[in-house]
Amino acid sequence: MSAIDASILDEAAQWLARRHASDFSEAEQAELARWRSRSATHEEIWQRIEQLKFRMDSVPSAVGMAVLDRPRAAGNRRQILRASALALATPMLGWFSCRYLPWHIWNADFRTATGERRELTLADNSQVLLNTASAISVQFDGKERLIQHLAGEILVETAHLSEYKTLPFVVQTADGRLQALGTKFIVRKHARSTTLSVLQGAVQVMPAHSRQSLVVQAGEQVNFDAYKAGAFTSLPSHADAWTRGVLYAENMRLADFLEELQRYREGILRCDPSAAELLVSGTFHLRDTDRILELLARTMPIHRQQRTRYWITVTRS
Repeated sequence: MSAIDASILDEAAQWLARRHASDFSEAEQAELARWRSRSATHEEIWQRIEQLKFRMDSVPSAVGMAVLDRPRAAGNRRQILRASALALATPMLGWFSCRYLPWHIWNADFRTATGERRELTLADNSQVLLNTASAISVQFDGKERLIQHLAGEILVETAHLSEYKTLPFVVQTADGRLQALGTKFIVRKHARSTTLSVLQGAVQVMPAHSRQSLVVQAGEQVNFDAYKAGAFTSLPSHADAWTRGVLYAENMRLADFLEELQRYREGILRCDPSAAELLVSGTFHLRDTDRILELLARTMPIHRQQRTRYWITVTRS
């Protein structure tokens, strides 16, 4: 699939989410119609995604619940598998299903919605804080204390109740295993890699498809994928700012800043190349991302092209 097609699919996914939201407006309906009319490809993709949405109506509602702590009914897994098979009926629908229908995340033990944070106390008294759009599953058995880190970002502070103190504490991502060595650390899952930031103690990193094993000490950070780990870097001074609901920037490219801000808000937030290299500095409270954008517009030579609240492009003024 070409990069252009993937971009159109990204836009279509956002429009699909808005189209079926309770506050979808007439203005957005008109904007959607204009988007569909941009090309035959736009209309074809929209039609196929609408077909996929229709087919997915057979999925139990418990699977798609986005709000934490609501009871999850057992559901019928055969219905879920049947819907998946239907989605895989064509290559494009299969690609879309894999990208936008994250079954493993929906079935996670704990999840957060976009813009939400959530603190957990595990059975051994360890503390876990989930950042925006994050998901984990937890399994304690006679061999180890395991967190399956499925999406997003978490802060872990380990504890050792007597009945668990001999069991290793492990965080597993698709890229490898991280074993805590009496510690406080942050794990962030990216599309093709994982970043570990150690605040206290040390963490052992073992990439999934490598014999490499390394120990990351307090004040260090490393990015790794399933095959290798990168070079150690010094931990940024505000690496844990998000745990306080803050986004900190120091001479950050506007394009990078908006990409980070996008994690905390629904919809599409784009930076035009004309504004990408502008620099941002400051401490921004994440409880109101609209206000952050307003502040940037007042203090920087930029302009917001806002089709709707959920579709914003930032350009240079």
